[in-house]
Amino acid sequence: MRPIHGNTSGLSPSETKALQRIYRRRVPLDVLTTPELSRSLCEVSHSTGRQVGVLVDRSGNVTHVVIGDASKLMLPDIGRLRAGAGRLRGLRLIHTHLANEPLTRDDLVDLTRLRLDLVAAICLTPGEAKPTWVYYGHCVPGGEDGGQPPYRTFGPLSHNRLDVNPAELIDALEEEFGRARKARPVVAKDGRAILVHVCDKRRALQATDSLRELEELARTAGVEVADTVLQVRDRPDPKYVLGRGKLEDVVIRAMQLDVEVLIFDRELSPAQAAAVARITDLKVLDRTQLILDIFAQRAQSKDGKLQVELAQMKYLLPRLGQKDDALSRLTGGIGGRGPGETKLEIGRRRARERITRLGRELKKQGKRRKQRRRKRGRSGVPVVAIVGYTNAGKSTLLNKLTGADVLAEDKLFATLDTRTRRARLPSGAEIVLSDTVGFIRDLPKDLFAAFRATFEEAQDADLLLHVVDASDAGYEEHLRTTEALLEELALHEMPRLVVLNKADRLDPRRAAMLATDHDGVAVSAIDPRTLRPLLHRLDRLLVRPARDAFGSPRDATAR
Repeated sequence: MRPIHGNTSGLSPSETKALQRIYRRRVPLDVLTTPELSRSLCEVSHSTGRQVGVLVDRSGNVTHVVIGDASKLMLPDIGRLRAGAGRLRGLRLIHTHLANEPLTRDDLVDLTRLRLDLVAAICLTPGEAKPTWVYYGHCVPGGEDGGQPPYRTFGPLSHNRLDVNPAELIDALEEEFGRARKARPVVAKDGRAILVHVCDKRRALQATDSLRELEELARTAGVEVADTVLQVRDRPDPKYVLGRGKLEDVVIRAMQLDVEVLIFDRELSPAQAAAVARITDLKVLDRTQLILDIFAQRAQSKDGKLQVELAQMKYLLPRLGQKDDALSRLTGGIGGRGPGETKLEIGRRRARERITRLGRELKKQGKRRKQRRRKRGRSGVPVVAIVGYTNAGKSTLLNKLTGADVLAEDKLFATLDTRTRRARLPSGAEIVLSDTVGFIRDLPKDLFAAFRATFEEAQDADLLLHVVDASDAGYEEHLRTTEALLEELALHEMPRLVVLNKADRLDPRRAAMLATDHDGVAVSAIDPRTLRPLLHRLDRLLVRPARDAFGSPRDATAR
C-alpha cells in the first residue's frame, strides 16, 4: 500500500481505499488535470470535508497523495535538492478547494518555497462532488526591487474548458529563469543570503547596527547579502523566532531574490533551526555558525585550528539529537545483539571523545606558550598586548609600529592567531607587541572558552593597548563590549591605554575631544606620522617607570 500523507485521522476504510486508488491515475504533462483525477479528488474531498491533493511528476505519475483539513494541505517532505540552477522542482500540485476560493497564501508559499512547476486548485460545486472552477499559478523570475511578486496566478477557469498546456508553460518558464540567472551578476562563492533580526521594542534602536555588523560577518564569510529583514516583537516566536506570517513573507522574498541561505542574528536552538529549515526549505544558519565558519576559514596556526574545531564540536554535539531517519538504524552482529548503540549514540560518543582529545592537545599547546612567555619575561623587555573590537585596526597598527607584514584586511576576524613582534620606542628602548583575536558582541560562549588561552599573552603583558575604531557609529558599544570581555578574562585591572584609531575619518576637533575624554591617543594606523604621540606615550608609561628605582613597568598606570 502506498502511504497517504497529511491529516489521516478519522478516515473510514472506504475513504482510505479511495485515496489509495488515486495513485493509479496518470496526468499527461500537456494537460492541467484529467476528468478522472478531478472526479476522484472531488469525491473524497466531498465525503471527508477536507482538501485533497496530489503531487504529479513530469512523467504523469502521482508521487504523493495528501489530505489536509477544510482550509489547507500540509505537504510532506519532498527533499531539498533541486534539479539545478534555474530549474523548477519537476512536480506540480493539484488539489481541491471546498469554499470556491482562489489560490490561498499557503498555496503560494508552497509554490515558491518548493519551486513547484505549478499549483492548481479545483473548486467543488456547492453540496456536490463535482468540479466547477479551476485556479492555477506558477513561479516567475521576480524583480529584485520587490515590485513584482515571484509568481503569477490565473482563474477562475471553467473545469470543462481548460486549454492550459503545462509542458509548453514549464519549458518557457525554465528558459526564462535561465536567462534571468545569466543576467544576474556573479554571486559570492557561498551563495546569497537574507539576514534576519528579531528584537523587542527596547532594542529597536540598536537593531540597525546589529544588522550592519551581521552583514559584515556575512561578507567576511563569503556570502552575498541579498536582503535584510527586521521584525520588532514583544518576544521571539519560540518555534520559528519570526512570526509565521513574516516567515512566509521571507520564503516568497527568497524565491524572488534566488536566495539559498537564511542567517539569523542570534543563536538558534536546535529545534528552532530545524523548524525554520523545514518551513522555508532553505539552509538556515545562526550568528554562532557564521562566526565559527569565519574562524574555520581564517585559523592558520595549530593552536587556532584546534580551538576552532573544539568550539565547532561543542556547538554540534547538542544538534546531533535532531530526528534523522538515517540515524535510527541499530548496529548488529556478534556482541551487538539487542538494542546496542544507535548511529546517533555512536555519533555523540565520537564527538565527546574528540572534544576530550582536543582539550588535552590544547593544554599541551598552552604549556609551550607558557614556556615561550617565561623566556621573554627573563629578557626584561616590556610586553604590550593589543586588544579591541574586531576590525578596529589592531593588525594594521602592529604592522606600522613594528614594520611587520602580518595579514591586515578590512574584514572581521582577519587575525585569529596571536602575533608577536618587537618595536623600538623614541628613547631607543625595545618593547614586544602582541596582536590578539578581536572581540565581538555576543561572542559564542564555546568559542570564547576555546580562545581563552589565546589571551594568556595579554595576562602577562605590562600594558594593554585598547584599540577602538573611532569612526564607527557604534564605537561606544564596542568599548563597552571589550571592557566587559576584559573583565571576564580578569584583565580589567591591568593598566591600559585607549587608542582611537581611524581618526583620519573624523573632524580633527572631534578626534581630539574623544582622545581627551578617554585619556587616550587619536591615531590613523595607515599614517605613520600620527603614531609619534602614541610612541612617546608608550615611552612615558613603560620605559621611564622602569628606570625608577622604586618601580617597574608592571607598576605603571595608564595615565
